[in-house]
Amino acid sequence: MKIVIIEDEPYAQQELLRLMERSGQEFECLARIDSVEESIEWFANNPHPDLVFLDIQLADGLSFDIFSKIDLRSAVIFTTAYDEYAIKAFELNSIDYLLKPVKAEALDSALNKFNKMKKNMWGGQTAINEGHLKQLLQQMGSGNYKNRFLVKLGDQIKSIDVGRAAYFKADDNIVFLVTKDGHKYIIEHTLEQLEGMLDPRSFFRLNRTFIVTFSAIKKTSKYFNSRLLIELEPAEEEQVLVSRARAKDFLEWLHQYNGRNN
Repeated sequence: MKIVIIEDEPYAQQELLRLMERSGQEFECLARIDSVEESIEWFANNPHPDLVFLDIQLADGLSFDIFSKIDLRSAVIFTTAYDEYAIKAFELNSIDYLLKPVKAEALDSALNKFNKMKKNMWGGQTAINEGHLKQLLQQMGSGNYKNRFLVKLGDQIKSIDVGRAAYFKADDNIVFLVTKDGHKYIIEHTLEQLEGMLDPRSFFRLNRTFIVTFSAIKKTSKYFNSRLLIELEPAEEEQVLVSRARAKDFLEWLHQYNGRNN
């Protein structure tokens, strides 16, 4: 079995490979891809595999955009962080979905279903109802933004809902997700990548070090040279400043956020 993994979380890529090895299935991973753009380029220039593990939300958009550019001749198992209700809705479309973080039993079941379906595939394709899936995503309000991040805790992979995030902090070459209850988790994305993944209505890039959500802002004060001093919760030992150049945009964002929630 030849497979391709399209997933923008490195931890999730590694975990899928580990679980595939554990499953006892003979397989060869032809590529690990983390974006829509790279996926389109790869499939345009390579023989299509038997099976694709496809994350719904990628760093540069929804994976459904791949189908508008490529006539995919592979079976697809989607991976997603949506809740059980959404998974049941997706299952009505006769396609396999794995809830992240992926469990061994769920993967084994999906692979068994794939092996049974192979006999009934025509031209190596499964029936992917792209329009129906897009409609479901829109109804769930997901847009193109990340709603969960995978983090590694020892040998385990944990899924963190973006709603738990207070802010993201860059410390040298490491980026932390800091939750509202003060827990810190290393994630494998830069702040520049996160800016494109997070809903700008809920998150704001303060400076080169912090991206914050409104609920993390405990106090905003005027500071020297027309800058703003931000007190965060959970608290940070270092000063958190908004530059003069970004101060106006920040205050407008605060005003818009308040306007949406009043």
